[in-house]
Amino acid sequence: MRSRRARRWRGNDSGDAVAWQASPPALIARFGELVPHDPRIERRKMFGYPAAFVNGHLFASLYRAGLVLKLPAADRALLQSGGHARPFEPMPGRVMGEFVLIPGNTLPHGPVMTAWMTRALEHVASLPPKAPRKKAVRGG
Repeated sequence: MRSRRARRWRGNDSGDAVAWQASPPALIARFGELVPHDPRIERRKMFGYPAAFVNGHLFASLYRAGLVLKLPAADRALLQSGGHARPFEPMPGRVMGEFVLIPGNTLPHGPVMTAWMTRALEHVASLPPKAPRKKAVRGG
C-alpha cells in the first residue's frame, strides 16, 4: 500500500495525476501564528494541511504553498481585483465557491493579514453550526 503522501488522484478530465505537495514549514508556522486565539476555533488537519474551523465549518487552511480563506463575496472580489488572491481551485475545473487562495509568498505581515483572518472567522462564525456527522457503525 502506498503512503498517504505518494497517493495521486485524477486532476482533470485528461486523467493527468496531481501529486499532493506539502506546505513549506515556514508557511505552516506562519499559519499557526495567524489563526486567532479564540475558544470557538478548532484546529485540525484537512487533506493533510493545517486547517481552522468554527462551528464545524472551515474558515482557513493551507493548501500547498498558499493560504485558503472562506470569505463573503465582496471580500473575495476585493482581494481578487487587487491581484492578491484567486479563486480556490484544488483541482482544475473544480472551483470551491466561497474560498480564495492567497499565495503564501505574498501574505502581508502585521495587522492586514490578521484582519483578513478575523474577517474569515467572523463570516464563518455567522453561519448556522454544521450538524455533527453520524459515526458509521461497523459490523464485525
